Amino acid sequence: MPTSAPWDSLWIDLSVATMDSKAGPDGYGAIADAAVGIKDGRIAFVGPRSALPDAPDALATEVQSGGGGWMTPGLIDCHTHLVYGGNRAREFEMRLNGATYEEIARAGGGILSTVTATRAADEDTLLAATLPRLDSLLAEGVTTVEVKSGYGLDTETETRMLCVARRLGQVRPVEVRTTYLGAHALPPEFRNDPDGYIDRICAETLPAIAEAGLADAVDAFCEGIGFSVAQTRRVFETARRLRLPVKLHAEQLSNLGGAKLVAEFGGLSADHIEHLDEDGVAAMARAGTVAVLLPGAFYALRETKMPPIDALRRHGVAMALSTDNNPGTSPVCSLLLMLSMGCTFFRLTPAEALAGVTRHAATALGLDDRGVIAPGKRADLAVWRIEHPAELAYAIGLNPCVAVVNAGVARSPRIGGTAA
Repeated sequence: MPTSAPWDSLWIDLSVATMDSKAGPDGYGAIADAAVGIKDGRIAFVGPRSALPDAPDALATEVQSGGGGWMTPGLIDCHTHLVYGGNRAREFEMRLNGATYEEIARAGGGILSTVTATRAADEDTLLAATLPRLDSLLAEGVTTVEVKSGYGLDTETETRMLCVARRLGQVRPVEVRTTYLGAHALPPEFRNDPDGYIDRICAETLPAIAEAGLADAVDAFCEGIGFSVAQTRRVFETARRLRLPVKLHAEQLSNLGGAKLVAEFGGLSADHIEHLDEDGVAAMARAGTVAVLLPGAFYALRETKMPPIDALRRHGVAMALSTDNNPGTSPVCSLLLMLSMGCTFFRLTPAEALAGVTRHAATALGLDDRGVIAPGKRADLAVWRIEHPAELAYAIGLNPCVAVVNAGVARSPRIGGTAA
């Protein structure tokens, strides 16, 4: 093959779901018998193979076959708590014996039990514990993942968690976006002084993390067992002074108006939102704030209150899907499973679900360079042995991913391999 070919690689023998916002009635932006050219880690061409300007061998240094399958954008897991110590299988058992999530939390379990284990773990221990969870996601075509702190609740451990999250992107082929979630729960040393803890976040921890460049965004848990709207506002005001975007765990267990608050700050996303009302939906629509749906937590907590999907559709609010991987309420390491659950529990269409882990998930992270297959976009891609994209939401327990492309570099879904 000529070394002077205009593209680094060219994918043929496949169909493409571009997931472009102007995708048309099928919702996928499907192109049959397609071709995708890549140059310098970016998409240089996407269209029907018949529209290629020359023979494949003349256009690319390397020509890859999709084997008659489908290519989608690389999947994006936009809400995870991947880095933590220990596990909470015992609490899972307690819930099955009748204890509620709130009862466990108020008794000192829940998040605080993970805080104890995480504070006791060094960076290498946390990294080793996190990699198997991450590898499960990468095997399913995930190319970008968000990772939150929030299990340290002090400056030292929160910093350590975010450093581990950054290291994930150095030892695995994935781009990691980090989020500071110090306002996740009250640490034991501030058990009776929530405002004092918010003081420390705003005066010490958040400025230190921002100065170190360890966070891409700031999150909080605005809930009766978390932090009030007034306390969350203080965190957001500090984030704004530090020029960090915000997002929020909002309206998961009750409606405190968190979604309206995050929208007021032009926030990236409001996440969970089972108890979101029409006013909150309208505020999110005006602000362009993404609704991140988390069916894994809905399932694990045996919730019955559904997010207001019809209202979100009516107001044109983008809906993302994510694993919410965490040790207590969503120990989920499969983003494909979230497609299925999003359709089954929340009645999303398969096209909406796929947009939720591609285009809309990118928007929830403030990223406009990925999530669709279009010229100029980052060449983060996944290739699937399927006959139609709806299969990604239909199958349960099946992983049809056969190749992944990270910034133009093809690999096997199994870490350490090479693309077929």
